[in-house]
Amino acid sequence: MKCDRCQNVAAYSRKYSGENLCSICFSDSILRKTAKTISKFNMIKNNELVCVAVSGGKDSLALLHILHQMSKNHNFRIKVITIDEGIPDYRNEALEIVKSFCGKINVDHLVYSYKDIFDLTLDDALNLRENEKMSSCSICGTLRRRAMDYAAKDIGADVIATGHNLDDNLQSFFINMLSGDTNKIGWMDPDTSKNSLRKVKPFCEIYESEIVFYAFTNEIPFQTEPCPHMNEGIRTEIREFLNSLEGQHSGIKNNLFNSFLKISGIVKDSNNKERRICLNCGNECTGKICSVCNLVLKLNQKQS
Repeated sequence: MKCDRCQNVAAYSRKYSGENLCSICFSDSILRKTAKTISKFNMIKNNELVCVAVSGGKDSLALLHILHQMSKNHNFRIKVITIDEGIPDYRNEALEIVKSFCGKINVDHLVYSYKDIFDLTLDDALNLRENEKMSSCSICGTLRRRAMDYAAKDIGADVIATGHNLDDNLQSFFINMLSGDTNKIGWMDPDTSKNSLRKVKPFCEIYESEIVFYAFTNEIPFQTEPCPHMNEGIRTEIREFLNSLEGQHSGIKNNLFNSFLKISGIVKDSNNKERRICLNCGNECTGKICSVCNLVLKLNQKQS
C-alpha cells in the first residue's frame, strides 16, 4: 500500500478520511492541522510567550514537539512547565522524561508542585475529601488548573497550551452532560481569545490514536504507566464507548465534535452574561467564589 501524497510506503491508514499516509506525510498532516486549529481559534498571537504544560504523557510531549518546530518559523516563544501532584511512584518517571526531552531541544523547563502552591499533595487532598462525591480526577483537575494559572503568571506567559485532544474534549463533554454541569460546557469552547489568561488546546481537533502514532513515528519518549487513580471516574467507560462507535462508524467523533462546538458556543454566550470575578482570587467565574477556590478553601479548613 502506497502513500496517497508521495507514493512512498504507507504507514498509517486514516479511516475517517480514507487516506493512506507514509510516516513523513502523516507527521506533516498533524503539524499542519495543529497550525490550522491554532489559527482558526485565535490561540496564539504574535510575539507571545506560550506556557506549554507538559505532563510527560504522549499528548503533551507531542504538542511540545510540534510547537517547538512552529516557534522556529512563527513569531512566538515557548517555555515548559510540569505540575507535580505528588503521586508516589508515578510522577518521578514523567519528570525525568520531560527534563531530558526539554534539554534535548534546549527549552526552559520549570516544575511546580501542589505541595508548594497549596501546601498539600494530591494524596493529602484525597484523604481530606472524606465522603464527598468528587472523584480523584475532579479534585486533581481542579487543583491542576489553578497550578497552571500560577505557573503561567510566574513565568510571564500570555497563554497556556495543553495537550488535550479531540477524544479528551468529547469525554469531558459527556461527563459534564451526565453530571448536569452544563455551565462547564461553555468554558470548554476552543476560542478563549477574549480571556485575560488564555488556555488553549491545539490538539482539540485531532484523534488520540493519531497522536499516539505521531509520538511513535517521531520517536518521542513518553510515560506509559497510567495514573493509579485513572479508573475512579467514568472517563474510561466513556472513552471505550466512543471508541466502539468510531470503530463501527468512522468519523463519528468528528461529527460529535462539530456538535460540541455549536453547543459550547451557545452555553458560552449564556455564561458571559453571568460572568463575575471570584472574590478570593480575582479570576473570572460564574459565582461569588470560583470552583478552584471553593475546593482549596474546603480542603484547608479540613486540614487545619
